[in-house]
Amino acid sequence: MKTQITLTILLLISIFNLSAQKQQQEILIIGTMHTVPKIVKKSYKPMLKFAKKYNPEAIYVESPMANDDKSWEYLKNGWSKGYQNFYRKSDSIQKTFNFNKNKFDTLVSKQYHQLTSSEIDFLISSYLYQRDNGNYELMLYLKKYGIKGAKKPTRHEDGDLTYKLALYKNLKVHNMDDQQTNKEYHIAWNKCVKEGRKNGSNAVGSKINKKQYNAAKIPAILRKLGKHTNKRKSLNTLHKMSSFSYVTEDSEGCLEGKKYWNERNMRMAKNIANQVLASQKIKNIVMVGASHVIGLEQELKENYPNLKVILMNEY
Repeated sequence: MKTQITLTILLLISIFNLSAQKQQQEILIIGTMHTVPKIVKKSYKPMLKFAKKYNPEAIYVESPMANDDKSWEYLKNGWSKGYQNFYRKSDSIQKTFNFNKNKFDTLVSKQYHQLTSSEIDFLISSYLYQRDNGNYELMLYLKKYGIKGAKKPTRHEDGDLTYKLALYKNLKVHNMDDQQTNKEYHIAWNKCVKEGRKNGSNAVGSKINKKQYNAAKIPAILRKLGKHTNKRKSLNTLHKMSSFSYVTEDSEGCLEGKKYWNERNMRMAKNIANQVLASQKIKNIVMVGASHVIGLEQELKENYPNLKVILMNEY
């Protein structure tokens, strides 16, 4: 009898271990529209419902890594006024703020609804001190709108999707963006546009953009803009445009732009994968501009075969 019990226990343990081994880490990628027009201001509501149902253990956002000095060297005087302002504040507070790691760790472990106003202020300053843009913005959002988030649509992915999900799940966000060569990319973009006037590429690009815009009209009216944006056909078109794969001629500027776009996606994928693998979390969600989705999918599948990569509409 004892032998039978022992064998049964060993069999159950074996089955449990086998089941655990089959739990593959997965990355669900949601392509966002960044800021949407007022006429479709509720576009992120169905996407938030989907993200809640997915029930992620970790959220990754399109914000520069805190320790990515190359990106911040560019961004401190770069294209984004918001990032310029954030860098100045971060640079300033690092000289004056008395960062208390023990206090920080204690507050980070608390539920969001348990935090007092002064504790939120401390976390805001702490994330600013650490140059953690994603969580700094999240804490500002919590401070302004409370635990349930904004009542009215902010029309942006952060206010209507990412941060509402983070507060609902009581999760911090993980930065994963890379903008080390964003300056070079925009220079190449301008060169490609000039070259396209002569070889017909601009006319091709305009035709694709117009077709994409027209295809999105009805889904937008029906509050399905997010679902339409995340169709593989839409994602492929967006990737094609951003990577200059639509051009009629591989001119110098267009080739440079394609190179910088693909390299950025490669580094973003690396930032995501390294953090996911280190965390050992099973369900990970990535919120990123829809133009990046196909590039990230390709990089993750090619270089990190142990991770299961899923697109929003294919989940």
